[in-house]
Amino acid sequence: MKIRLSPNHDARPADEPVDILVLHYTGMQTGQAAIDRLCDPEARVSAHYVVEEDGTVWNLVTEDRRAWHAGISFWRGHETLNGRCIGIEIVNPGHEWGYRPFPAVQMAAVATLCQGILSRHPIPARNVVAHSDIAPDRKEDPGELFDWPWLAAQGIGLWPDFPANVAASSVDEEKLRADLAAIGYPVPAVGQGAAAFATLLRAFQRRWRPARIDGVADAETALRAEMVMRSVQNTG
Repeated sequence: MKIRLSPNHDARPADEPVDILVLHYTGMQTGQAAIDRLCDPEARVSAHYVVEEDGTVWNLVTEDRRAWHAGISFWRGHETLNGRCIGIEIVNPGHEWGYRPFPAVQMAAVATLCQGILSRHPIPARNVVAHSDIAPDRKEDPGELFDWPWLAAQGIGLWPDFPANVAASSVDEEKLRADLAAIGYPVPAVGQGAAAFATLLRAFQRRWRPARIDGVADAETALRAEMVMRSVQNTG
């Protein structure tokens, strides 16, 4: 592990546990540009770690300090999550600059890093999240090409055994909303309109149904939400 300490951090709140792990992609043209930005005091952004595409890991902020990566965020009833989470930036150009698969060597480094973090902090599997999970109206990272099933197989996060085929059927939107809320998502009120709910569904699909990201509340999306909700409940 390499060290390049960022000036962009402050003290964690004394009354909050470190119980969330947030995975991002850098969304910049190069890893060096991302690290430079995360260490620029004028940018006022940072993360605890950066993982390059060749598997090199950089430590920018010590885990006992609050890094500035989550922004406006919500998960399982908590808001403004920087104080209670650890952030990992995974080098990838992102959707703006040529989104591409994450190399195996990079994923292996991410897994090893996450396993170490989880050994040091009481972070439940349900709280290993994408940036798009906690800020669905603003973020897409780490995106649909990130290998969440493989990561779960390494003991990091959740991935239910989803069925290969789901028959078309009507969807109980009230139940779907309740399942999404039980998972932890910031579900918009019914009065906020269809567009806001579709945005949330796209975030859910990007994480849990990456083959189809259309914001449509169809039978498979509803079933996957129920299965994730049950997995969350089973993990306590």
